[in-house]
Amino acid sequence: MKNYQKLVAHYQSIHNFEHLRAICSWDQATNMPSGGAESRAQAMAELAVHLHKLHTAEELEELINNASLEQLTEHQHASLREITRVWQHATALPSSLVKAKSLAGARCEHQWRLQRQQNNWPQFKHNFDEVVSLSQEEAQIRADLLGSTPYDAMLDIYEPGMTSVQLDALFGDLASWLPDMIQQAKTSCVDQHNAHFAIEDQTRLANELMAFLGFDFNHGRLDTSVHPFCGGVSQDTRITTRYESTDFLNAMMGVIHETGHACYEQNLPKDMQALPVGKARSMAIHESQSLFYEMQIGRSDAFIQFLSGKAQALFKQQSEHNTPNMLKAQLQQVQPSLIRVDADEVTYPAHIILRYEIEKALINQEIQCGDIPELWDAKMTQLLGISTKDNYKDGCMQDIHWTDGSFGYFPSYTLGAMYAAQFKAAMMQSVNIEQHLSEGDFSPIYAWLKNNVWQHASRYTTEELLIKSTGQPLNTEFFKTHLRKRYCNG
Repeated sequence: MKNYQKLVAHYQSIHNFEHLRAICSWDQATNMPSGGAESRAQAMAELAVHLHKLHTAEELEELINNASLEQLTEHQHASLREITRVWQHATALPSSLVKAKSLAGARCEHQWRLQRQQNNWPQFKHNFDEVVSLSQEEAQIRADLLGSTPYDAMLDIYEPGMTSVQLDALFGDLASWLPDMIQQAKTSCVDQHNAHFAIEDQTRLANELMAFLGFDFNHGRLDTSVHPFCGGVSQDTRITTRYESTDFLNAMMGVIHETGHACYEQNLPKDMQALPVGKARSMAIHESQSLFYEMQIGRSDAFIQFLSGKAQALFKQQSEHNTPNMLKAQLQQVQPSLIRVDADEVTYPAHIILRYEIEKALINQEIQCGDIPELWDAKMTQLLGISTKDNYKDGCMQDIHWTDGSFGYFPSYTLGAMYAAQFKAAMMQSVNIEQHLSEGDFSPIYAWLKNNVWQHASRYTTEELLIKSTGQPLNTEFFKTHLRKRYCNG
């Protein structure tokens, strides 16, 4: 197995450099002074080129071919499959394109932070045009190699095996019943603006919730950023949230969501952590874990009761805002809104369908960047009944994903919600979730996820993982049933 072992050593080196890149990216979004942006962009671009060289080293093709002839275990065969997939994606692009896209993305993202605040679409578009052009070039190169559409080639990076034909069917079905369900489930807005929750107390509560949900603080930390995210590596997992003094729930739901990501990362198999097979299965499976935490658990009646007790003890001056009924009214309210990350569980898929349809057309070069604001407004009006005309800040400029060319990522969110509902249905066959939450014990839920999802990493394909853990491939009825039961009285 000398060829396979050489591959293992090579990917250990890649893993080490990716560790450094992940921490630098976290720092860029949390602590880096604005004056360091250009220098950091250059350094990150240089690191991206070095990693690209490691991923595309000349000897890898021969090592992969020779390793396929060696006597490997079933697990090692899965590892070689994932190494081959990663290598094929890496070798698709010339290093010049990798560097150009890294630079363009870093600049666009950094300037987006101010441009969004200023509602400055023209200036953002100036940077974004370059990111899109480079992403279209990348997509076409990958499509030529895979024999697919450009968008499907980008989708494969995040969700191996998924195609836009499948997504069109899944999202088409979703769009056929979702608008009616939104109207049926729609509730009144809950006004919390008279309340005040000190940021330091919110931070304390966030850390308590993370500990309850199984976050390992010996291998991670919580910080603040403009856009909540989970970064770092499994041995050093960094999550962020953002706080509002008038509403502690936004920050807490962000923390719970990112803790789902983090617990998945922290529980990937340590003996395979440097190899592609030791990474998360796909972005949709990753999102299924964060959405399981936030939606399936965090907004359930039993968890709301638990959260109310925590909040009552911490925010004593605001006790009338923290009763179980008040928290439930907020956490289970359904109201069409502008911002995706603040959207409720029922309207959220509409935000994803919108983004999917726009980015698919953009990468397939059926529309141009200048078309986005008008399309965004039209689709928001159609799906959610809200106009975003001239409101770029809360419309097409609200997300960070497109700024660095992460096209093909958005479908992962709603796929993840579907997977999460299916995981919960399977879990309930052996775990009394509500009882354990009412007793303040998250460990059986944590253990089920660790045994059935986290520990497998990428050993199985997405479909194989679903069948192994739930007994069947993706079945969207679980998601529909979950929404109907929670928000439409069955």
